[in-house]
Amino acid sequence: MGTENQTWVREFILLGLSSDWDTQVSLFVLFSITYMVTVLGNFLIVLLIRLDSQLHTPMYFFLTNLSLVDVSYATTIVPQLLVHFLAEHKVIPLVSCAAQLFFSLGLGGIEFVLLAVMAYDRYVAVCDPLRYLVIMHGGLCTRLAITSWVSGSVNSLMQTAITFQLPMCSNKFIDHISCEILAVVRLACVDTSFNEIATMVSSIVLLMSPFCLVLLSYVKIISTILKIRSTEGRKKAFHTCASHLTVVILCYGMAIFIYIQPSSGPSGLQEKLISLFYAILTPMLNPMIYSLRNKEVKGAWQKLLGQLNGLTSKLGT
Repeated sequence: MGTENQTWVREFILLGLSSDWDTQVSLFVLFSITYMVTVLGNFLIVLLIRLDSQLHTPMYFFLTNLSLVDVSYATTIVPQLLVHFLAEHKVIPLVSCAAQLFFSLGLGGIEFVLLAVMAYDRYVAVCDPLRYLVIMHGGLCTRLAITSWVSGSVNSLMQTAITFQLPMCSNKFIDHISCEILAVVRLACVDTSFNEIATMVSSIVLLMSPFCLVLLSYVKIISTILKIRSTEGRKKAFHTCASHLTVVILCYGMAIFIYIQPSSGPSGLQEKLISLFYAILTPMLNPMIYSLRNKEVKGAWQKLLGQLNGLTSKLGT
C-alpha cells in the first residue's frame, strides 16, 4: 500500500459491550458499584498492613504492591468504560488511547512479575523457614519490587511505541471496551507481523517466564509440604500459600488464554469478557481472597475492629 494512503487517525471509537441503552445503564450501575468495592477493598488492605506491625513482613510488603497495581489497573480501564456507558459517541482521543494502553499493559506486566516474586517469597517461607527473614531482607524485597515495576513499564513503553507507529488508514472503530493492544493492532492497514512477533516475545518474557518460575516454586513447595510428617504442619504450610496460589490461577490463566494461543485466538466477545474480568473482578476479588483465606489478615481485621469498638465505647461514655 502506498504511503500516500497511510494516514494516522486522531481519535478512536470504542464499540464496547452493547449498543442497547437499557443494558448500558444497567452495566453502568453494576460496574460503578464493583469499582467502588475494588477501590475500597484494596485501600483497606493497604491501610491494614500499614497499621498492624505484625503484617510488616515481606509477604505483606509485596501484597501492598499488588493492591496498588490492582487498583491502578482498574482505574485505567473502568472510569473510561463508565463514561462511555452513558455517552452517545464513545470517542477516545489518540493520546488518551495510547496512555490507556501504556498503563494497562504496564500494570499487567508488573502484576505477572510481582506474582512470581511472591511465589519465590512463599518458596523461601516454606522450604527454608529458619532463614526466611535473613534471605528476604528489606533490601532484597525493595529490589524485587522495583524490578517488577521497571520491567513492566519498560515493556509497555516499547509495545505502545511500536503499536502507535502503525498507520490506521482511517480505521478508527475499536471492537473492544478499551485500547487493548491486540484490538488496536488489528486496525492497522499495513503488515503487522513485527508487532505480532513483539507481542509474542513480550508474552514469553513477562508472562510465560514468570509463570514457569511460579510453577517451579510450587513444585518445590509441594515437595516440601509432602515431606512434613504432621497433618497440622502440612495444613499450616498449605494455608501459607493458598491465597497466593488462588490469585495466580486467576491472573495467569486468563492471560495465557489471550496472549499464548493458536492463530485463530479467542473471539471478540471473549476478549472483552476476559478484559472485564481483569479490570473489574480480579482487582475486587484479590483483597477478599487474602482476607478470607489468610489467618493473619483475619486476625488483624478482628484486632482493628476491636480497637475501633473500644474507641467508640469510650467516646460514647
